[in-house]
Amino acid sequence: MSQYSHRIIGGLAAVALLALQGPQAASADEGGISFWVPGFFGSLAAAPGTPGWSWISIYYHTDVSAGAGMQFPRGGRVDVGVSGKGDLGLYGPSYVFATPVLGGQLSATLLGVAGRNQAAAEASLSDFSGRTIALGRTQDLTSYGDVIPQIALKWNVGVNNFMVYGTGDIPVGDYDRHRLANLGIGHGAIDFGVGYTYFNPLAGNEFSAVAGATYNFKNTSANYQNGVDFHVDWGASHFLTKQLQLGLVGYYFQQISDDSGAPALLGGFRSRVAGVGPQLGILFPVGDMQGYLNLKGYKEFAAQNRPEGWNAWLSFVVSPAPPQPAAAGPMPRKP
Repeated sequence: MSQYSHRIIGGLAAVALLALQGPQAASADEGGISFWVPGFFGSLAAAPGTPGWSWISIYYHTDVSAGAGMQFPRGGRVDVGVSGKGDLGLYGPSYVFATPVLGGQLSATLLGVAGRNQAAAEASLSDFSGRTIALGRTQDLTSYGDVIPQIALKWNVGVNNFMVYGTGDIPVGDYDRHRLANLGIGHGAIDFGVGYTYFNPLAGNEFSAVAGATYNFKNTSANYQNGVDFHVDWGASHFLTKQLQLGLVGYYFQQISDDSGAPALLGGFRSRVAGVGPQLGILFPVGDMQGYLNLKGYKEFAAQNRPEGWNAWLSFVVSPAPPQPAAAGPMPRKP
């Protein structure tokens, strides 16, 4: 792989490792909530990075709403006409191992979540025992979310790159089934998937796609279990220079099995959504390290059984600088 390729991939690969949790009103399943937030992965997701420690910092904003007639099970009741806004900070270390594993490059990431979530419902019909719930509620919560570990294994073969990953949710975040606004999801989850990246450093063209599936454990507090979720994230970009990247990103999310615990009037409550938008990336030196700043945004459409809106991600990653080309030796001289 060329030094140009290492320079770009070293900055972006740490971003591609991310697995994180969004605010309660932003996703799918119970209450419009899922572990997987579409948009986790993006450009160069499957490309190996530079060995060593990286630090990941992300600001995530989401603004979503559902129609007045849409109903969502949440913590033993049915909320109608939900909406939400979230401003989250996601942060944590990532480590890329230098020693190959199964011929590939192993990495490990651990992220924490903190921020503010605002959620509203036009009405809450009743809980499952028939108790009446008040109409029209809005709640704000500033707190901490769950902990998200992830491992990934990547292989490079010329312009082709391949990845397998595993991640999950450790449910230690702030969650109360009686609240509209939460930063924890109230249950554990595991997620596995595969990814591919095409990257031609000479032409500066790149395309990536990552597909995975989430198994959700039962929320014992609410006596509810989300179904299995399938998701695809993709990104396509062109490097105008060695430091400047422009492109598009998108995702598709589809729940493929029924929820357990949903009231009969909602059936299996399978969720779906798609999103697409632009991205901009910039690489720059940070001392003897390398910095990468990425901004991407998604407009959602084709939503079913979940709120719909838009979201934006601002990521800043500091990672080891790629190795520099070896200095040229002295020119041979004639005797």
